[in-house]
Amino acid sequence: MSLQNLQAIGRLQPHTPDAAGIAKLLQAARRNLADAHIAQVSADNRFDAAYKCIMQCAMLGLWANGYRTSTSQPGHHQTAIQSLGLTMSVAQRDIIVLDALRRQRNVSDYEGDPVSTATLDACIDQAARLLAHAEQWLQAHRPDLLTPP
Repeated sequence: MSLQNLQAIGRLQPHTPDAAGIAKLLQAARRNLADAHIAQVSADNRFDAAYKCIMQCAMLGLWANGYRTSTSQPGHHQTAIQSLGLTMSVAQRDIIVLDALRRQRNVSDYEGDPVSTATLDACIDQAARLLAHAEQWLQAHRPDLLTPP
């Protein structure tokens, strides 16, 4: 499915990206990743911070391609993560892992299941890798969005 198809079925909306918005979202992703490394915080909250970084990176990809998720529809996190292959050429095997982390986040948030150390470590690792990928992708494909006007 293409980004245009996702827009046609109401999963995405048009979005005009600007360097200031991209800079703000990049900074938020970096802050969340830093927060995920604070050992004095519970595993659940560290996981949430790392997952937030992942979502912010997914949004960067959508924004840089002229889209945003339709947040009024359920499944906007799933749409953002599963479109990473289309937006920033993230490998399918990585998208599968990121989507599993999304499902874990749902179980933790809505059912109260605690986050294991292994799951926390995987989420932090994936967030760091995706943030580095997003920064490199933006530099290579949308450098115009990295320099504020």
